[in-house]
Amino acid sequence: MASLLARLKELEKNVRELSRFKELTLEQIEADRKLVWALRYGVLESIQIVIGIACAVVSHDNLGYPKSYADCLRLLGQAGYLNDDLAQRLARAVGMRNILVHEYLDVNDALLFAALDHLADLSDFAASIAARGLPNS
Repeated sequence: MASLLARLKELEKNVRELSRFKELTLEQIEADRKLVWALRYGVLESIQIVIGIACAVVSHDNLGYPKSYADCLRLLGQAGYLNDDLAQRLARAVGMRNILVHEYLDVNDALLFAALDHLADLSDFAASIAARGLPNS
């Protein structure tokens, strides 16, 4: 399994790649199935990285007992690892991940495209976690 530092670096790469989609229109993306797949997978992988890191930190630092992936992010907010607004936005992103994984035929690509305006949340997460120091993984 990749270290938490390696996961943070991968998240930073993903944010750079996903930001390139902002140079396109939704219509351009939807006209190219490969772009749709790339956008969906890039968002999915990025959210999954956030979840993996969040849950690892919650577990390592004994921050509580999450009942869901979103709870891992909320616990990081409650413990001051993330500001509360960021923790709540990222917890909602878990819902997008769940749609991409479980309801993939019902993905609203317009909402996914709009989510590109919030890529800073992923970068802010990485910066906040890195600033606290990473547990050995």
